[in-house]
Amino acid sequence: MDIVGRVKKNAQKPAPLSSPTPAPALRVLFVASECAPYAKCGGLGDVVASLPKALRRLGVDARVAIPLYDSISRAKFGLVPEPSCRVNCGGGEVNGCGVWRGTADGDVPVWFIEHNRYFARGGIYDDKGTEFGDNAFRFGLLGMAAAQVCRDRGWIPDVVHVHDWPTAVLPALMDAWRKGGAPLGRAGSVLTIHNQSYQGYSHASALGYLGLGMEYFTAETLESWGKINLLKGGIAFADAITTVSPTYAKEILSEPGGNGLSSHLQGRAADFEGILNGADYEVWNPETDRRIPANYRAESTIGKGLCKQELQSQMGLAQDAGVPVFGMVSRLASQKGTGLMRAALPRALAEMKMQLVVLGSGEAADEAFFRGLALAHPDRVGVEIGYSDELSHRIQAGSDFFLMPSLFEPCGLSQLYALRYGSLPVVHATGGLEDTVEQYNEGEGTGTGFKFYSPDAQVFLETMAWAAETWSERPSHITMMREQAMRVRFDWEASARRYVEIYRRVMAKHGA
Repeated sequence: MDIVGRVKKNAQKPAPLSSPTPAPALRVLFVASECAPYAKCGGLGDVVASLPKALRRLGVDARVAIPLYDSISRAKFGLVPEPSCRVNCGGGEVNGCGVWRGTADGDVPVWFIEHNRYFARGGIYDDKGTEFGDNAFRFGLLGMAAAQVCRDRGWIPDVVHVHDWPTAVLPALMDAWRKGGAPLGRAGSVLTIHNQSYQGYSHASALGYLGLGMEYFTAETLESWGKINLLKGGIAFADAITTVSPTYAKEILSEPGGNGLSSHLQGRAADFEGILNGADYEVWNPETDRRIPANYRAESTIGKGLCKQELQSQMGLAQDAGVPVFGMVSRLASQKGTGLMRAALPRALAEMKMQLVVLGSGEAADEAFFRGLALAHPDRVGVEIGYSDELSHRIQAGSDFFLMPSLFEPCGLSQLYALRYGSLPVVHATGGLEDTVEQYNEGEGTGTGFKFYSPDAQVFLETMAWAAETWSERPSHITMMREQAMRVRFDWEASARRYVEIYRRVMAKHGA
């Protein structure tokens, strides 16, 4: 063939290539004790609702498994029954579990595990402050049932993501299953620690029920003071460990922040990091929020003034736009700084021009303190014991400042919501509070809140006074800070991408 012939032949249009088969979506199963809006005690429930949604936007097939508690209405949430599953527990006990399916936020599939003996109770973890003695059995069954549901449906996750002590034993179970060649054996595991002060102690008799031999009951794994420590077991066996802010990650690598587990985390340092939680701005957005009296945005906060007026009216406070309102939505527990508040707030009300609005529940003594405060200052203090989603939004929108004097705070979400709503946080600079709130610069009028660095009632009082003084003496700074705060974003996208990187790393560990 001459050169012209070769050129003509090479110029011919090549045969079309067959379309490559798309790579299967990364499959991630979240197993948790809470998921908003179905069951929520704190930030854990928000994260388990929000992170899977963010992951699905990145193409991850993320699904959730939680217990079907008595408090979850099948009718309200439109839950659909699915075929039940049989769980073979370690001691030869076979448990039949009902399975229901729902969809969180119209996108995230959620499996609800029904087992009346363990989940048809008044509380999630306890009954009026008394912890359920069989929590290791209850949440152990949740993990085993979630795995069985995946097997029965042929949906085998690449990664199982567990959260805090209730589901922290699942990586240990997966280690045992892996040795037996079970279908989930090649899946990787990720443990997220939301609060290391809660570790999940249980009597060692739960080992048999969980199907774990005594080789799992050692000082390096699950054993602690002669009992099972579920969180410790998760630290030992999870392929990767995360916590919910970079600063909290540093704090729990040493004592006292580590609550006795710092050395175990240090041993897993190569597999451990802090990833900041995000806020769901589809839910927490003053521009579109239907739960608040008026919408507003950073460029025009007229609506925030209307929200403040309505909040004052709703809580029985004197309607005065010139008085700063300090808001709080919190569990009433010592971790949240209730000791500081009990020492500082009576003095603050005596010495400062201010109002206070509180929504929360918890320890009886703290509830009594806030009720007493409202009785002593009926036109300046409004208190509602309990939880109301609508009122929590109204407090964020109607407050000028938001109190979070937590002794420690792994991440915190309320301050993220407060920033978005222009309610300037007054916080103890710990954990995620340190990472997300920028200290007020009095010389320049910049910053997004007021931070104090010592968990001391006098320092907390002085910081509240600093905020109130700024309100009255430097109102232009409040306006500048409010606008800066409302423009800050802590969304889930960057954190979700980091989790995808971790998922792929742990998949590679097991050859998935």
